[in-house]
Amino acid sequence: MSRLSKEQPLIFSSPLTFSDWLIRDRTLENGPDGVRQVLTRCKEFGFTAIYWRVFNAGRATYASKLVEPFRMSDLALNNHFSLGYFDWPALEQQERTNGISFEHFDSLEAAVRIGHELGLEIHAWLSINEDDHGVGWESRFALEHPQYRWVRRNGRRFHSQLSFAFPEVRAYKLALVKEMLAYDIDGLFLDWIRTGDVSDNPQNDEAGVADYGYEQPNMARFREQYGEDPFAVDNGDERWVRCRAEPITRFMREVKELVGGHAKPLPLAVMVQHPWSYRGVLPGMSENWKLLRMGGNRIDGALNGLLCDIRTWAREGVADALVVAGYYVEGGTPELATRYALAETEQRLPVWLYGWVPKTTEELRRTIALAETLERRHILFWEADYIDSIPAAEREAISRLLRDFGE
Repeated sequence: MSRLSKEQPLIFSSPLTFSDWLIRDRTLENGPDGVRQVLTRCKEFGFTAIYWRVFNAGRATYASKLVEPFRMSDLALNNHFSLGYFDWPALEQQERTNGISFEHFDSLEAAVRIGHELGLEIHAWLSINEDDHGVGWESRFALEHPQYRWVRRNGRRFHSQLSFAFPEVRAYKLALVKEMLAYDIDGLFLDWIRTGDVSDNPQNDEAGVADYGYEQPNMARFREQYGEDPFAVDNGDERWVRCRAEPITRFMREVKELVGGHAKPLPLAVMVQHPWSYRGVLPGMSENWKLLRMGGNRIDGALNGLLCDIRTWAREGVADALVVAGYYVEGGTPELATRYALAETEQRLPVWLYGWVPKTTEELRRTIALAETLERRHILFWEADYIDSIPAAEREAISRLLRDFGE
């Protein structure tokens, strides 16, 4: 037994997309009773903190005044199926999914209230870097303000991605964060890795550097600072990368200031990428030609690949914790990704270990052993609804082990 189980218990947490769980389990009600059921399963499994998803496909799963409510029926025709990535689901499944709506149900309110009754921490999970999830499911703001979208080096605009280079976008995103503060949440989880419409793939160049940020505010700032045109330097020029990253850092400062003024202390966690990460479907990952049509790209870490300057964030204290997503090309491992994050942040803030919900006790023991090797106390298991796919006997064995090691 690891010494962590007695001397330094681990924190086990998980993000939760309620609409995904509703699709997985047809017995769940799209309402408070369903929320209670899934949170009870999370509690019994061994999680102590849940990151509740508040945006999905450019829509809200809570009572937002800024974003339209998530309704699966709105997305029936404009999604992966219509473009041929996946086969159309059976009629019964269509009827099931089309009934999922948050038009009259505030899932965040229910999650916070019920989660606290169960002794769970409930944090708001904001996919802050997208106004779309999938194919063409733009938020109302993105639809109404195409002038604020990302621009590639070749001048082509993205379908839905909004650029933080524009003050109007930062103000809009900050207002979304502010809506979270009306709830009795236990923290904020800003997810930077999700970046909109897959038909915009690839979103990075062949070196994995972001192929966006060519919006006028960024280019004007670069010309003012360096007296050069961005098109006269390489896309991966360090000065140009940092210039494009600065607006996102500015937004992080604004979020930290906003959250710092809240009556209740709220930890601010962020999720970013690492140098072995990727987006979409790369050649060799699948033999399914439909999936390969999505395309994809390598992502050269948080700064070059995502324009998230996590070293500056750590130095300035604008984030309280960080985790790197667990998607790896050949050669990438959770250990390498975590060590990268520790080095980039100069160990100035807690870095969580990212793991997938374990299917066996052996898999869980390996993850815990890695956490001990890396001296990580917090493990984020992706994603909560996966616990239902574990056979009952094995799930109970995993739960016992989580309780042995957990807080």
